[in-house]
Amino acid sequence: MGGVMGKEKSPPPIDDKLEEIRKLTYFTEEEIKEWQASFCSDCPTGKLNKKEFRSIYEQFFPVGDCTKFASFVFKVFDKNRDGEIDFEEFITAISVISRGNLDEKLEWTFKLYDLDGDGYISREDMLAVVEAIYSMVGDGVQLAIYSMVGDGVQLPEDENTPGKRVDKVFALMDINRDNLISMEEFQNGCRSNPTIIQAVNIYDNLI
Repeated sequence: MGGVMGKEKSPPPIDDKLEEIRKLTYFTEEEIKEWQASFCSDCPTGKLNKKEFRSIYEQFFPVGDCTKFASFVFKVFDKNRDGEIDFEEFITAISVISRGNLDEKLEWTFKLYDLDGDGYISREDMLAVVEAIYSMVGDGVQLAIYSMVGDGVQLPEDENTPGKRVDKVFALMDINRDNLISMEEFQNGCRSNPTIIQAVNIYDNLI
């Protein structure tokens, strides 16, 4: 995580929860300890707040505005909705993103787009997330795993704005045309598109 935050007193070791976390993730005990050491180094309080989380994204996207997108991702990491990400929340999310199976990755991505948590992705939900992505990465650039567009080439004419992109996704996934995408529709739509499958697996074996 690269020393994003300041230094304070470190939290207690995670050893007493190590086995529980191991069962919840695809990481070994040794890997969990390494992640925890890094997390504690950058988050001495044992918690990661929204500002600190955003600063991580700013390192990777220094030109664009990552504020909104980072806040959406933060909500998925912050399972108990207390406004902070603890190590268990952090490592379980990283495990899904990097080593989870396809169903787990699609479920995680669905939660990212389902902003109000009602079990459906509305056009408003998707437009807000896609606008945040476009603002973060800049015009004509793709972020494959979140935008579900492709592999980083110039955006085609029919998806070079957030609105066009949302229209294209809904045309693909909203089978019953109720202007809502259910989890089932989302999973089926993703599975039918090899580009999306490649995108959600982009972090395989990298972490």
